[in-house]
Amino acid sequence: MEIAFDCTQCGRCCHNLRLTLSVAEARVWAARGHQVDLLAEGWPWPDAEIHPDDAVAQWRLATSFPVTVGDVPFRVNLRLVARHDGACPHLLPDMRCGNYEARPRICGIYPLESRPFEAMEPARRLCPPEAWDAGLPVLERDGVPADAGAAAIVEAHRAAMIADVAVKERLVRAIGWAEMAMAGEGLAVREIAPDALVAALDAVERGCVVEALPWSIVTNRETTRAILAELECPARLVVAGDGFLAAFGDHPSTGSG
Repeated sequence: MEIAFDCTQCGRCCHNLRLTLSVAEARVWAARGHQVDLLAEGWPWPDAEIHPDDAVAQWRLATSFPVTVGDVPFRVNLRLVARHDGACPHLLPDMRCGNYEARPRICGIYPLESRPFEAMEPARRLCPPEAWDAGLPVLERDGVPADAGAAAIVEAHRAAMIADVAVKERLVRAIGWAEMAMAGEGLAVREIAPDALVAALDAVERGCVVEALPWSIVTNRETTRAILAELECPARLVVAGDGFLAAFGDHPSTGSG
């Protein structure tokens, strides 16, 4: 299967940004005074061997760090996400990128899928219909980027997601945050001022050691909170909003926590 594509420079993907960054990219973005949010989700993770052929589980393992919630082992995936409402600060009036050579990898990947094992679906992209006309250059063939340069960017982005895990674990300790959402239900969000994020990354790079806080879970589903309570896992019931990006609507019993 082939998917054809050519950028129309419509600028849609350069507005209302939510860009997954490497640690190095997040530092640059925040140092320029732009917002980077921390998003966390986790999976219960029994102490068992992962089958070598279970590629999804192997990816989750490689891009997460271990914690315990109560006495239950979890793995936490932490994302650093550039957030900017409206036009990207680097977007020029003619819809060209004013930071093209130094733009985050995720910008160079789009509209390809940055996550392995996820299919790229044109209908879920912001690009206009004419960007996908037959006869345009082939973007993807049988789920693989057709262009070697694009494939290299995708691989570099994924490699950074693995290489950054240890730094991310120390980063959440440095800022004193230890909340996650259950994977599939949403994402716990921590907003942090750009200068504070840079300072925390500086502390991590200097090797400052901060004791980990006890981890807990935030959810907007009362059924999830009740199950966690039975397992003696600390959990907080919240409503969807800036601090919790929900995959589902709030449960009728949800309160403000």
